[in-house]
Amino acid sequence: MADNAKDKLAGELAEAGREFYRRGWVLGTSGNFSMLLARRPLRISVTASGIEKGNLDETNFLELDDDAEILQGFGKPSAETLLHLCIYRHVPRARSILHTHSVWGTILSDHFYESGFIEIEGYEMLKGLSGVTTHEHRERVPIVDNSQDYVALSHVIENVLRENPECHGIYLRRHGLYTWGETVADAKRHVEIFEFLFEVLGRQKPDR
Repeated sequence: MADNAKDKLAGELAEAGREFYRRGWVLGTSGNFSMLLARRPLRISVTASGIEKGNLDETNFLELDDDAEILQGFGKPSAETLLHLCIYRHVPRARSILHTHSVWGTILSDHFYESGFIEIEGYEMLKGLSGVTTHEHRERVPIVDNSQDYVALSHVIENVLRENPECHGIYLRRHGLYTWGETVADAKRHVEIFEFLFEVLGRQKPDR
């Protein structure tokens, strides 16, 4: 990918990060964002660890290879980079991945953990997810138990993606959402759609 194209995408990711911070979805230094630079060999650009997303800019990204080794940039990649690499390997349509932490999503991931999914059906906003054309769509966001062993967690996510090839996101229990898109704009829209719907479900105080 040409440097000017990388800079443009990094600018889009940085803008998304600042907006998500303003909305309370990546407070503190939480969250991480990435974009695909090449599939063969696999190359990605990902936010450096410890950066407050409200101050994110184009200089806060690291270029990594498929072993999460730094090829370019300054800083330390998040341990969760392994999860980004896993998603890129197993979701062909993913070219950008956004990881956010919201209040409503965190609550729902705990509430619905035993069922295995945050299930959403019948809402017009579902049509904002890529490929969804009707409000009658049922979206199931798999819930995965959180772990600090990111190698093991990446294997769990690989299996979840194989079993749920049509899903638009995965939730790490009591942690945060991973969603993706063919462009940064698609991934950003998916975050917005999910967060709207998570809040709708959360405010209903589900009892199941």
